[in-house]
Amino acid sequence: MSVNYVIKEGFAGFKRTRLATVTSITSLTVAVLLIGILVHISFNTYQVAKSLKNAFNVEVFLKDLNKDQTKTIQGDIAKKSIVEHISYISKDSAAAIFKKQFGAAGASLADLKFLPASFKIELKNDVPLDKIQSMIKEIKQYNGVDEVSFNQHLLALLRARQRTLIFAGAGIGFIIVLASMLLVFNTIRLTIYAKRNLIKAMKLVGATNGFIRRPFLVEGMLQGIISGAVAIVLMWILFQYAIPDYLPQIGILRWPYGKAYYLMGGMMLLAILMGYFGSRIAARKFIKSTTIE
Repeated sequence: MSVNYVIKEGFAGFKRTRLATVTSITSLTVAVLLIGILVHISFNTYQVAKSLKNAFNVEVFLKDLNKDQTKTIQGDIAKKSIVEHISYISKDSAAAIFKKQFGAAGASLADLKFLPASFKIELKNDVPLDKIQSMIKEIKQYNGVDEVSFNQHLLALLRARQRTLIFAGAGIGFIIVLASMLLVFNTIRLTIYAKRNLIKAMKLVGATNGFIRRPFLVEGMLQGIISGAVAIVLMWILFQYAIPDYLPQIGILRWPYGKAYYLMGGMMLLAILMGYFGSRIAARKFIKSTTIE
């Protein structure tokens, strides 16, 4: 089979159904752009949530203990399976932190060293709340522990919001992809219908369905390439020039993994796959159903 023939026929499909092709490319472009924006914002939301991890550390405030007692408690806590890291904050360190946060106004109060020594416990990612609560209950029973602080209600709320965003984003993305693939499907269907007499003639001379199908797959992939390229250009203009000028708060969003080409490469791949599978489904269905009379 000639590669030139396949490519030539793939481009020829653009001329046969111009309106449907333009509609399909436009829809694919919008879909890929919207998904790119969704991924871009979701990635930054995830990074913000990750950075908030420190707000949910467990703090264990101690009574006046000697070094051996402090080390014993620290060792017992460090052994727990949900603990990522534990650090000791002495009274002097607590006073220095207080001075830094409140400046000169709190300097005289900090010098009194009224703040107790404590442990700051960093938890592993995605630890269930019941395990955290169980550990806190156990730590409270230790001799020498005065109080344990942990904002479990805020953590539960944040995790619930994260799950909602993930499911909502996935649902929106799925609907966008499906709608775009249906438009590609319809475009290829119209192209096949326009070539129905030629397809019948090709079948009469022994052409297989696979041979007939390949130009339509090329056409779908070409639609994806054009759509992906346009979506990438729009994405770049949007987040590099338009948004920073008009919405500076959103303009500070970081590209996933620090580089724009990761997201843009994914957008191009998604566009090609959407074009390919939309055309593949249409070609398999309608070429097979085109019978010789």
